Amino acid sequence: MSISKFFELVEIKTKLASVIPFSLGSAFAIYRYKSFNLKNFIIMFISLICFDMATTAINNYIDNTKAKNSSENNSLLTKYGANKSKVLLIIFILLAIATTAGIMLTLNTNIIVLLIGIISFIVGIFYTFGPIPISRMPLGEVFSGFFMGFVIIFLSVYIHIFDTNIISFTYQNNILSVGINLLEIGCIFLFSIPAIGGIANIMLANNICDVEEDIKNNRFTLPYYIGRPMALKLFKLLYYIGYVDIVLLALLKVIPLASLFVLITLIKVNKNIKLLQDRPIKNENFVVSVKNFLLINTSQVIIMIFIVMASK
Repeated sequence: MSISKFFELVEIKTKLASVIPFSLGSAFAIYRYKSFNLKNFIIMFISLICFDMATTAINNYIDNTKAKNSSENNSLLTKYGANKSKVLLIIFILLAIATTAGIMLTLNTNIIVLLIGIISFIVGIFYTFGPIPISRMPLGEVFSGFFMGFVIIFLSVYIHIFDTNIISFTYQNNILSVGINLLEIGCIFLFSIPAIGGIANIMLANNICDVEEDIKNNRFTLPYYIGRPMALKLFKLLYYIGYVDIVLLALLKVIPLASLFVLITLIKVNKNIKLLQDRPIKNENFVVSVKNFLLINTSQVIIMIFIVMASK
C-alpha cells in the first residue's frame, strides 16, 4: 500500500479532531498548572494518533464489508482497491504501537492513565466494531464528543500534573480510598465544552448529510430519530453553548481574559452554520463543521500559549 493510500485509509486529515484537544489540554496544563512534561507529551501523542488512525481504518474496513450496495459504498477500501489482508495488518500494527506507547505512559505516570486508557480503548473499538457499533447508533455524537473532547483533554492535562493528586488512590487496612479534586476536574471539564461540542458537531454534520444513505445501510443515527431540521438546530446550539462557556471561564479567570477574543470567530462560525442549514450536502458543506471546530479551538490554543509566553 502506498503512503497516499494509507493516508486515505486512516483519513489523516481528520486526525486534527484528536490533535486539537491534545493541544488544548497541554496548553491548559502550561497556563493553569505551570507544568509541562515533554517525554509524556511525545509518548501520549504517539499513542493517541496511532489509536485514532487504527479506529478510522477499522471503520472504513467495516463499512466496506457491510455496505449493501457497492455502487453506493463510499468507503475508501472500495474506492482505492486496497487489499483487505494488508489493511488488517496495518490495523494490528497501529493498535500495537498505540498499546505499547500507552503502557510506557502508564509507567511514567500512574494507574489512572491505564484505567482511562483501557476504557477509551474499549469504547474506541466498539465505536466501529461489534454487532451494533456505537457509530451506527444515536449515541455516536455523545460518545465521540465526550471521549475525544473531554477525555483526551483531561488525559493531556493529567500527564503533566499526575503527581499533584488531582486524582489519588490509597489502600490502607483493606480499605480503598479515592481522592478527587472536584474543583480542578470541574474546571477541566468546563474548559473542554467547546471541544466536546465541536467534535460532536463534526459527527452530527456527517450524519445530517448522510441520513438517507445511512438508513439504506442500517445506520440509524441521531438525525434519523430527531429529524434533519431538529438536528440542524442542535448543530447551531452546540456552538453557542461553547461560546457561553468560554465567556464564563474567562470571567472566572479559569482561562485568560484574552480568550474572549475567540468570540470574534462567531462571525465566521455563524456563516458556516447557515451554509450547512441551507444545503446539507456532504461534498459541499460538511467541511464547515471541521472549519468551525478548528476556528474555535485553535484560537483558544494560540491565545493561551501567547499569554504564557508573554508572561515569561
